[in-house]
Amino acid sequence: MAFQQALSGLNSASKSLDVIGNNISNANTTGNKLARAEFGALVSAGTSEKAAGLGVEVSAVTQQFSQGNISITGNNLDIAINGGGFFQMQLDDGTTAYSRDGQFKLDKEGYMVSNAGSKVMGFTTDVEGVKTSSTPAALQMPTSAPIAASATSAVTAAFNLNSADTTVYSASNSATPLNRYGTSLNVYDSQGNAVAFNLAFTRAASTAADNTTTPVTPALDNWDVRDASTGNVLTYTDDNGATQNLQLQFRANGALYAPNASPTVTISNASSITNPTLSFSLDLTGATQYATSFAVSSLTQDGYTSGSLTGITINEQGLIKASYSNGQTQYNGMISLATFRNPQGLQPLGGNNWAQTFASGEPTTGQPGSGQFGSTRAGALEDSNVDLTAELVSMMTTQRAYQANAQTIKTQDQVMQSLINLR
Repeated sequence: MAFQQALSGLNSASKSLDVIGNNISNANTTGNKLARAEFGALVSAGTSEKAAGLGVEVSAVTQQFSQGNISITGNNLDIAINGGGFFQMQLDDGTTAYSRDGQFKLDKEGYMVSNAGSKVMGFTTDVEGVKTSSTPAALQMPTSAPIAASATSAVTAAFNLNSADTTVYSASNSATPLNRYGTSLNVYDSQGNAVAFNLAFTRAASTAADNTTTPVTPALDNWDVRDASTGNVLTYTDDNGATQNLQLQFRANGALYAPNASPTVTISNASSITNPTLSFSLDLTGATQYATSFAVSSLTQDGYTSGSLTGITINEQGLIKASYSNGQTQYNGMISLATFRNPQGLQPLGGNNWAQTFASGEPTTGQPGSGQFGSTRAGALEDSNVDLTAELVSMMTTQRAYQANAQTIKTQDQVMQSLINLR
């Protein structure tokens, strides 16, 4: 009996040493999780309370999915999960695996992949980062073609006009040059061609308010808004379909009275045959008239030329933002994470991957940083959670157990030899 018990002890200790050796060998493997051999006693059916057991067996080898340390790498495509969840990976055969290893790269087709070539899965989003799908698919970055140009649809300007300057503009008066108060910026046509938009603001004669419901006293200070390239006052079409000159009207306290909306103006684009004119809304509601020098505090437009991909960043919610050579940034997908009711039921596949099993249950997918899902940390990797010192201690303990079981066999052999030698 003692031979069988000791032999089971040797086998169990040997398997435990295998597990410990694997832990030690993967102490520096990114995303690796500690494994542990768990033992159970062997007894025969109907064994009385006075009978010895049959030995020991390895009941299971389980993995401990505790959080590993996070190390900064500086590589934007390295991603660590801080909390629960697994990356979803599409293997070459189309099946799905799960991993904590975030050493990702872009392949020649722009797919985000692991070192083994497995594709990282995620959700699609619009350019503002709003999720547009609930089914994960392989994430592909726009590396093959530039983003298309976008024509300017809105220009916004905020500035102050000097109320102390009361000289009315006249084209024949050199004391009031057209470009005395002006600014400029580039706007873009549908092909991405930059067109200079030059604005000039010239003092006009003051008028009484044309508003019988809310009369304004004293009279309003008026400034014409001109295209400095031609000197012409910009025009727009009002709600009644009539063409009106674009004029800024200010109250006595310097606040803007009109316009209180963003009229649509049209300028010439003589350099383009396909886009001879450009139309866009011009928001001047941020204009003021105070007794200080002319100054522009804000000047923006929403058009841009085409641009190629220059970089990728990923935030804590797994949103992937692409940066382009034209200065634009757009969201281009979201990394998806998966969790399981019983992570210890996952089957190790090698290559830092696990597979779903009946014991693990079905995966639940979602966005990083929400609910039970951990957040993503770009430019960092999760280290193995193996404690090398603890494993070395366990190895020595297991070695002593192995030696003790071997001593049991030796002792039993000596007892048997003594019985054989009886005369």
